[in-house]
Amino acid sequence: MKLFRRLLLRWYDRAARPLPWRTNAGPYRIWVSEIMLQQTRVAAVLPYYERFLARFPDAASLAAAPESELLALWSGLGYYSRARNMQSAARKIVELGSFPRDYDQIRRLPGVGDYTAAAIGSIAFGLPYAVLDGNVLRVLSRLTNDAGDIASTVVRRRLHEKAQALLDPGRPGEFNQALMELGAIICLPRAPQCLLCPIAELCEARRLGVENQLPVKLGRVKQVRVHKTLLLAERNGRVLLWQRSCGGRMNGFWELPEAGQLPEARHLETLHEFRHSITNHSYVFTVVSVRVRGNPEGFSWIKRALLNEIPLSTTARKALARSEV
Repeated sequence: MKLFRRLLLRWYDRAARPLPWRTNAGPYRIWVSEIMLQQTRVAAVLPYYERFLARFPDAASLAAAPESELLALWSGLGYYSRARNMQSAARKIVELGSFPRDYDQIRRLPGVGDYTAAAIGSIAFGLPYAVLDGNVLRVLSRLTNDAGDIASTVVRRRLHEKAQALLDPGRPGEFNQALMELGAIICLPRAPQCLLCPIAELCEARRLGVENQLPVKLGRVKQVRVHKTLLLAERNGRVLLWQRSCGGRMNGFWELPEAGQLPEARHLETLHEFRHSITNHSYVFTVVSVRVRGNPEGFSWIKRALLNEIPLSTTARKALARSEV
């Protein structure tokens, strides 16, 4: 156990990526990064993180912000309930007078689960709580040659107990980050870089030659393929959009119309296609340039120059970014 900690932390001290939330980051900045990184790749988060903190440098500014401005800044990052939960949590932090330092209090913040509370608590305050995310599950299943289904609650509990036993009590935050970093850049889902792994000599799956067979995840949800057509109508530097107002996570976001919403639109040309995935749905969007008459009811002509100032859906943003009209 001590050897594992020593090898892992020595490697992390040398090889850790210089991410902005790892330097001079207090609990607020760490919290922002952890929420953004939920189900989102580091590369996608980086530009959002800096812009977000420039506008909302503390919990008070985030708590007081208009929701439309918050969503506009978050637009394109996806999973928008995260942004709304963050604002609710920011208001709670303001009520408390400071960021909570106790694990249970951190866990009670809106949008914070076991993993996020452990990450914030260990990194920001040195609390001895092990994290368990996808990267850590993969590392530990290979390290211990655990062939159990990682979607199983029993297996996750078993691997979490292993992570807690391995946790370095003197450097819990760095240890958690090191284990996640190992899964992110070395112990990859496909073709793990075992020759570069600092703990390869301790890995049971590597010893038995079964590292590519782990982790096991049974009952994967089959992808549902969906084809949709988006209509791009422009007039005098303005784009025709509609705003969702039926509640739910996308409430308040602006969208391009779909084919069935503007049956009278005149087709000009097909511009491009792009793919977009949400959970188990794989979408293929065809973007078509159209001409419409007047001002269709329920739609608004929005200046292109203002599109970055409104909450624009990820699909609309992708369609507009790739269109040359």
